[in-house]
This record gives sequence, C-alpha cells and structure tokens, in this order.
Amino acid sequence: MAKTKTTFFCQNCGAQYAKWQGQCNSCKEWNTIAEEVIQKAEKVSWKASEGTSKRVAKPQRISEISTQAEARLNTKNNELNRVLGGGLVPGSLTLLGGEPGIGKSTLMLQIALQLPYKTLYVSGEESAQQIKMRAERIQPISENCFILTETKTQNIFRNIEEIEPDIVVIDSIQTLHTDYIESTAGSISQIRETTAELIKFAKETATPVILIGHITKDGNIAGPKILEHMVDTVLQFEGDRNHIYRILRANKNRFGSTNELGIYEMQGSGLREVSNPSEILISKNDEDLSGTAISATLEGMRPLMIEIQALVSSAVYGTPQRSATGYNAKRLNMILAVLEKRAGFKLGAKDVFLNVTGGITVDDPAIDLAVVAAVLSSNIDIAIDKRLCFAAEVGLAGEVRPVTRVEQRILEAEKLGFTSIVISKYCKIPKQNFHINIIKVAKVHDVVHHLFG
Repeated sequence: MAKTKTTFFCQNCGAQYAKWQGQCNSCKEWNTIAEEVIQKAEKVSWKASEGTSKRVAKPQRISEISTQAEARLNTKNNELNRVLGGGLVPGSLTLLGGEPGIGKSTLMLQIALQLPYKTLYVSGEESAQQIKMRAERIQPISENCFILTETKTQNIFRNIEEIEPDIVVIDSIQTLHTDYIESTAGSISQIRETTAELIKFAKETATPVILIGHITKDGNIAGPKILEHMVDTVLQFEGDRNHIYRILRANKNRFGSTNELGIYEMQGSGLREVSNPSEILISKNDEDLSGTAISATLEGMRPLMIEIQALVSSAVYGTPQRSATGYNAKRLNMILAVLEKRAGFKLGAKDVFLNVTGGITVDDPAIDLAVVAAVLSSNIDIAIDKRLCFAAEVGLAGEVRPVTRVEQRILEAEKLGFTSIVISKYCKIPKQNFHINIIKVAKVHDVVHHLFG
C-alpha cells in the first residue's frame, strides 16, 4: 500500500510549505497554514471499468493540426451564449463564481431545465426536494434534467457511467471530496484533486462540465488560485442583492472573448434575460428635469446608454460635500476643478451629488462629458433635451477628448431613438450616412454654449 504523504497549505491563498510556520510568505496572513494529506491511495481512472486511458497523444506538425471551429452546445440562453463566445464547448470546464444568494444555482438550474440535452445536476448543498421546489417555481419540469445529491466523486462518476449525460453541473466544487485525499471537503488539496478528476473526465469524454464556486469576503473565488488556472472559463456573477439586475462577466475564456457581458433581471420566476439593457438604465419620465444627462458607454464589447444624475446645492456646512454613486469620486473632484478653472463656474462652495442610475458602476472615461452636462444642468436648473446624449472624455485643460469605438456608440444612440450625440471634434468616424445629428465640440466652453446658449 502506498505511503500516506502530507504537506502544509495556506488555507487563504493555497501556497504550499514543507513544514508549518506562523505566517504565510505569499499572502502575509497569520495562522492560516494547516497540514493536509496529499496522497492516500493509488488512483484509478474516473471510469471504474478502465484503469488507464487508452488514447495516447502523439506529436503533430502545427501545419497539420485542424483548425475547424468547435461544435458548441447551445445553452438556449442568449446572454450566457454571448459571454461564453457562442455556447458550451465539448470537453470544457466552466467555473461560475459569485456572492451568496446572487442567483448562481438558480441560473444553472434554469439552464439545465431549458437544455434539450441530457443534463446531470449534482448538488452537494441542497436536497432533491429543495431543488424540485425551486425548479417548479422557475420553469416547467424537463424530462432531460437529472438531479443527484452527492458529494463523493467516485459515486458521482458511477452515476455518470449509468446515465451518460451530455452536460454535468456541479453545485458546488467546494462541497466535493474524493477518497484519494484524506482531508475535509473544501480544503486546498480536496478542491485541487476533485477538479483534476473532473478535468480528466471532461477531456476524455468531451462532456462539458460547469462548476459553481464560492467566493471569499474579498470577492475572489474561494480555494487555491490554481483552480482558476485549471479550468477553461471563469465566469463572475455580479450584482447587488438590493437591486434586481445581475451582470455575468468572463474573467477568463479559452474559447472566446472576455469583453462580453450578459445582463439578467432577478424575478420570482427566475432570471430573465435583458436583451436591451439601455431601457432599464434610462428612467421613463415625461417631465423635463434638470441635472440628468444620457451617456453612451461601453461595457466590454457591449454599448449601453446610461443616465447620469447630478444635484448641485448650496453647502450647509463649511466644507462642501462631494458624493458619487457608481462613479469614481476622485474623477468627479477633477471634473469639478476643471469646470471651476477652465469654464468659470463657481462650484467650490456647493455640495455636489452624482449618481449612475440602475445600481451599476461605470469606469468608462467616455461618460465624463455627460457628468459635466448633468452638473451644469443642475447648477443653473435648466433641463437638457432628452433626445441628446454624450460620449467624450474631458481633459485637465478643459479639452474634449476622443474615445474608443465611437462608431458603436453612435449606432446604439441612433437605434434607441436619440436625435443628437455630442462627441469630440477630434474623433475619426467613417464616412457613412448616420440618421443622427453628430455635434462635434473641442472644449467644455463649446458644450456650455451649445446646451445653455
């Protein structure tokens, strides 16, 4: 029998040490290093009937390797397909992380019920009755979805041999354990070993596997960093539980772009795909209100129209307040200094509050001009035309600077019915017939003159 081997791992970052020590050299945390068994018994293949894989890889000339596109499996969810790059790739491992209660299990169960393929949903956190109750609330019950409540990988693989599913969903990877490692579920070595077994299964059978992962209080996926290196795709499910909208991003994708994002709306019947996010980010009111401006921004590859709200009022206390929600507060201070120095607006003794509607955070510099317009509109209490939007960066000299992919922004504004868009004079746009009035400005003064005469 093989000798049992142990080593020491940091439970915070996964660093490995030959002996115990008080502080981790990698993450500088104290008392996080614990001893774990790394080898207990001889390993066998994931498939009980085969000890080793029969396929032996051989070297190929790079010119002889086929470059045909992978046949992807359609998830019947357009937002997830967009983020994945077109669907699930056979034999791929996808890791989905997010805050507790954000909707990870709901999203995966909803997709498992929609899929026309035979799907095995393995849960180590909920009973079969709990999953059935949620499934009845979400969607009509599917004959292709199988539920298994199990945490031991050897038992999971036995069921996989019997059912032969087309897709496997694991909820969650931190609850799995294997007989080959003698440590608690969720430990560094168990996560690494169970993931390695699932990778071997996925690659040998060309079955896509989706793993749901926990995150730490810092927002990183719990467990060793090697977990993210081992899988093919890492998805992050973001959002505030106080808001109904959720954003799905790809932090890593070996089969597509990481610039795409999907947007969902949390409802009682599950997650609804939001095909036109600009509608939810722009308020629907008929009154002309001062202090609001629309900006054409980009989230990854996706153009969005967002509403910027500003409130400027006389400071009650000696020190004026500067507050920004969804926008960088330091950048707001910079823009206010530019308006005071370059445009002559006396804002030093006034409170300024800024809000990006919809509960999202934006770091695109293209919304600078919309921030300027909203602040000035609130300051002089004159409303801006609702059919006008902005897409430009503001420099320290008061100049209006060009932004990237301005053509996409113009087309999105045109599609949503805006009549005019304000951009930088120095933007290079292709000569084509836009059905929207393009207003080019060079300095903040030009914007003030155009908006308020």
